[in-house]
Amino acid sequence: MQLLSRADDMPEITPFKEKLRHSGISLLKSRNIEVLQINVGLRCNLLCKHCHASAGPHHTETMSLPTLEKCLVIASGPSITTVDITGGAPEMNENLEWFLTGAANLKKRLIVRTNAVLLLEDAFSHHIDLYARTGVELAVSLPDAKKEKCDRQRGPGSFDTIVRALKLLNARGYGAEGSGLILDLVHNPIGAFLPGSQDALEKEYKTRLAAEHGICFNRLFCLTNNPSGRFRDYLLKSENYGEYMRLLERAYNSDAAKNVMCRTMLSVGWDGALYDCDFNQMLGLKVDHGAPRHVDQFDTEILQQREIVIDNHCYACTAGQGSSCQGAVRNG
Repeated sequence: MQLLSRADDMPEITPFKEKLRHSGISLLKSRNIEVLQINVGLRCNLLCKHCHASAGPHHTETMSLPTLEKCLVIASGPSITTVDITGGAPEMNENLEWFLTGAANLKKRLIVRTNAVLLLEDAFSHHIDLYARTGVELAVSLPDAKKEKCDRQRGPGSFDTIVRALKLLNARGYGAEGSGLILDLVHNPIGAFLPGSQDALEKEYKTRLAAEHGICFNRLFCLTNNPSGRFRDYLLKSENYGEYMRLLERAYNSDAAKNVMCRTMLSVGWDGALYDCDFNQMLGLKVDHGAPRHVDQFDTEILQQREIVIDNHCYACTAGQGSSCQGAVRNG
C-alpha cells in the first residue's frame, strides 16, 4: 500500500475539501452502494507506467477464498447492481472461476478489468471461454490506439500483443453486434496530461482499430491518471508532480464533483478491507467516520450513509469531463 505524501512533497494547491466547499459541497456522502468493486489481488504480468495500483509480477497479495465467499454474499444484496472485478491481473487469482460462476448466478452486471495480454498464455487462455460462459463484460486497458504511444506506456511490443488478444476476444464474439458479449476499452493519457474528449477518442479508436487491425469493440472509457501508485512515482521522478496537481485543480469541474463514483460504490481490498474507491485503497485510506472497515463487519445500512474519505488525489476524478471506472462523467 502507498502512503500519503509527506508535507514537503505536496504542491501549493487548494485543498480538495476546501475546493468542494467553494462549490457548495460541504462534504461528500454515499448515496447508495450500487457498485461493489473487488480487487482480487495485486499480482500482474505487466509493469505499466500509469498503474495506480503499482501492480506487477513481484506481488504475492491475493484475495483468499473465504474473503471471496464473503464478497459473494455482499454482492447478493438488493442495492448492488454491478460487481466489478479488478487487480492486478484478476486472472492470476486461482479462485476467480469459482467467484465468477457464483456471481453470474446473481443475474447482475458483472465486469472484469483485464490487460487481455495474459489471455495469450496457455495457463490463462481458458478464461476467454469462462468469460463468455458467465456473460462477463470485459474492460481491456489499451492506453492508445497508436502502436508507438501504447508501447511507450506499456513497453516495446505491447500494442501488437494486445491486438492479438483483442482478435481472440472478437473471434469468441466479444464486441460483435448482437452477441451480448460486451468488450470495452480503457484509455489513459500518456504522461502528465488530461484525456481528450471521450466521444472523439472513441471514434478515433473504432476507426483506426477497425481499419488497421479488423478489431471491433463496444465503448471506450477515458480515465484520468490518478496521482497514486506507480504513476505518482513517475510524476515525482520526472519532477512533474506539482504541475500535474495544479493542472488537475485548474480543470476542476463542480458538476463532476457532485457525481463522483465513490458516492455509489464500495471498494474491497484483496485482504477484505473496505474503501470508498480503488484509488483510496491504493493510498491506504479505509472508509472512516464510524463505518465498518472490513467485510467481516459489513453493514449495508451504515455504509450506505457514510461520509466519503477525500484528499487531494480526488482532483483526478473531478477534472475536465470527470473520471470514473465507467469513463468520463460528462461527455463533450
